Amino acid sequence: MVARIAIFVPSLRGGGAERVMVTLANGFAERGHRVDLVLVQAEGPYLPEVCSAVRIVNLNKGRVLATLVPLARYLRRERPHAMLSALNHANIIAILARKVSGAPTRMVVSEHNSLTSLQETRAGRRMLRLMRRFYPLADGVVAVSRAMAAELHEQLDIPLDRISAIPNPVDIDAIRAQARSVPDHPWLKSDQPPVILAVGRLEPQKDYPTLLEAFARVRKNNDARLVILGEGSLRAELEERIHHLELQDVVDMPGFQPNPFGWMGACSVYVLSSRYEGLPTSLVQAMACGAKIVSTDCPTGPAEILEDGKWGRLVPVGDANALSHAIAESLQSKPLAVTERAQHFSASRAIDQYLDILTAC
Repeated sequence: MVARIAIFVPSLRGGGAERVMVTLANGFAERGHRVDLVLVQAEGPYLPEVCSAVRIVNLNKGRVLATLVPLARYLRRERPHAMLSALNHANIIAILARKVSGAPTRMVVSEHNSLTSLQETRAGRRMLRLMRRFYPLADGVVAVSRAMAAELHEQLDIPLDRISAIPNPVDIDAIRAQARSVPDHPWLKSDQPPVILAVGRLEPQKDYPTLLEAFARVRKNNDARLVILGEGSLRAELEERIHHLELQDVVDMPGFQPNPFGWMGACSVYVLSSRYEGLPTSLVQAMACGAKIVSTDCPTGPAEILEDGKWGRLVPVGDANALSHAIAESLQSKPLAVTERAQHFSASRAIDQYLDILTAC
């Protein structure tokens, strides 16, 4: 069955969920489906990665809430067989737009972060109430990990038979090919000390202050360097902390990098220090590049990816001492066959699972 599929996402500004949506859009198109990538604003570094077979529909609005009417008009006019949306605020607008449009479009929403992130603020708790009200109106809900699927069931009262746990698609072959392009950075030369790498937005979720504190402890007994790839609102605060810890000569934050995989392939240890995740695709990407892994055992995803520590070290969230010990031990340990585990998260498998849900009658 060839289907008309719409994918609704705010933008392609560099978040993990946005990259997943691009991978899915390209994968659906490669399988012969007609795909519209519907964006609140057609901007972001992932835009050039969208293949020519995918039609970009730019709603050209400044915020997600303003797209309710334009999105409803799109659904009424184009009448796609199914629409997949990502990120909770966009999911709610997508559900409402389908209702307003009266279109028979099958609606599937996807959730990419643990609900833990929403329980900490008044706005987050308000969002949880909205999700509890509207998510049951969708025809299907996708969680990116089994633990997150359990959260959606328990906290939003969504029946388990309406939730599908599908890991984020990872193009293993493409990542390995890009990993061979080692960046021209002096720290990545073969005669340099080991590099510890983290990739992700400079936001509270990633808990880089704990990583910096852990790295300062690692430095007491190890000649190593730390690179953090990504941009975000905490750059100034993190730079100040780096200076306070006297790490300015051994920590580099070169910003967002379109090809982080060359860094992953060249690093000695890849670290995820997050307070919460959904299913952190960067862990799988780093494993596809053969990197040794250290991660917090945060909700949700790392324990699932690493099979409770079989493929890398898991430490408690926010524990700089445990994180420093795990990094130091990894620097001295032998590599594991993590590329084998990465194959479990291949893009082909995830794309097929999404299509089964989207093209269901």
